[in-house]
Amino acid sequence: MYVGTLSFDLLLGDVRSLKEKRSVVRPIVAELQRKFAVSVAETGDQDLHRRAEIGLAVVSGDTVHLRDVLDRCERMVAGRPEVELLSVRRRLHGDDD
Repeated sequence: MYVGTLSFDLLLGDVRSLKEKRSVVRPIVAELQRKFAVSVAETGDQDLHRRAEIGLAVVSGDTVHLRDVLDRCERMVAGRPEVELLSVRRRLHGDDD
């Protein structure tokens, strides 16, 4: 069994309130869940208007599949025009960890 995680550090566009922030972050989280069947949530910077941290986890029996899903998730978030992807942290955990 292998577990892969991604942590996205995002800069949001023209957001002036936490309510506006939710209207940007929630659709990203929902699309990741729907398209890729991953576990995902806003995991940090909840009190900042223009920053967001989104964490994502995937479990697979195959590292090739795991890396493919993580790559596709990263491309999807990077391609969103309403956010700027500042950084991505990727971790892979296997049975030996």
